[in-house]
Parts: sequence; C-alpha cells; structure tokens
Amino acid sequence: MSEPAVTPYWHDVPGPPRRGLVASRPLVARLVRATWKVRVHDDHHVPSTGPVILASNHVGILDGPLLCAVARRPVHAIVKKEMFRGAVGRTLRGMGQIPVDRRATDPAAVKAALAVLHRGDALAIYPEGARGAGDFTVIKSGVAYLALCTGAPVVPVVCLGTRLPGAPIGSVPPARSPVDLVFGPPVTLPRTDWPRRQDVVREQAQWLQKWLVGHLRYACELTGRELPGPAAHPEPEPGPVVTP
Repeated sequence: MSEPAVTPYWHDVPGPPRRGLVASRPLVARLVRATWKVRVHDDHHVPSTGPVILASNHVGILDGPLLCAVARRPVHAIVKKEMFRGAVGRTLRGMGQIPVDRRATDPAAVKAALAVLHRGDALAIYPEGARGAGDFTVIKSGVAYLALCTGAPVVPVVCLGTRLPGAPIGSVPPARSPVDLVFGPPVTLPRTDWPRRQDVVREQAQWLQKWLVGHLRYACELTGRELPGPAAHPEPEPGPVVTP
C-alpha cells in the first residue's frame, strides 16, 4: 500500500520564475526607500533559508511592493488576477508573482504556491483576501492550508502607514511619509497528511486569526501607530477560498 500523499499533486504547474524576482528587487527597494521613510522592525524573525510563508495584513496598494522590496529574502506574492493585465501583468509575471482568482477555486495558484515552498523559497500571502481595514478580523483558510500541506513556518507581518485614514483603497501615502513593516516570530502548524479535512483547516485558520490579531496589537504598540480604518472605497469582498 502506498504512503499517503502529504501534498496534492503540483508538479504539472511550473513554479513562478525566480531570476526576475531576484534581479528586480534592488531597483524596487531603492524606489520604495527613496519615496517613503521605510522602517523595518524585527525582520530577523524571517528564516534566512528554507520555505516560509509571510502572512501580512492588507490596508493599501503599497503593501505588496513594500513587503517584496524590503523583506530580507526574495518573496513570491499571491496577487489578485485583475492586476495581471497589459504591461503591469507582464512585469508581475516576470518578477515571479502568482495570479489568483479570488472568487473561485484556483488550483493553479495553489500549485504554484506549493512549488515555491517546496523549492525552499518565501511566499507572501494576504489572509484577509482583499485590501481593507487590515485588522485580521476575518481571514481566509488558504494560509492554514498551505502551512498544513508543507510544514513551512508562518511569519506574521503588519504594514502600518501604507494608507491614510479614510483614503481610497488604491491610494498611497504622501512622499516621505513613514511606513512601518513589523515582523513577528514564526509559528509552524503540524504537517498533515492527505486527506486534510475542511474542519481541520478551519480550526487551524481560526487559531492563526487570533495569533495574527495578537501580532497586530504588538505592532501597534511597538510603533505607536494605529490602523487607518475602513477605506473610502473598499475592495469588493472576495469569495471563500476553496482549496483542492
């Protein structure tokens, strides 16, 4: 009798390219740091090698470029598929980012994320599923699913200052404004063989949600900052995450 599969079959989907990500990071980092006053806290919590999931809150459009630019390692991020159009889409693909359909089952995105983790790279995911208040009140189950599949540690991340209070969801803060990125200690969920029951994934996602809220509280105390609150024009709520 064969051994139970730890992860779903993902080998038919190539992982996102790494070369463009590594090559573009210095330029993106210089642009971000030249435009805003970037303050990075506790990034020593990000393991220097091996697979890792960076689970970040999401308040504004700057969160993704900020995290991918200043993290201590190259980061492949899961990005809504609507961004992958025209020149922007080609650039994102060339930089190794992963498109995801947030409103339906997207096995290709899940498999691409698994490929990133299985080759020992870093993956960024926004558990809330959309830009908004950034308070981790509700998260999707994708981060728990990926952690259970791979055993990769999850590092909490909080972005503060990337959107002004009451500003539209697609806005960025004024030039030279301070923006803070706060990393927390990693946690590892017990790697779970197939089948991973939905109730197990939900239970672990609920635990992660409370843990992320705790890190958010710490980040606000550390920086003396608060979240910007609801956006003037929030993103539509994505559908539930359904994993293969």
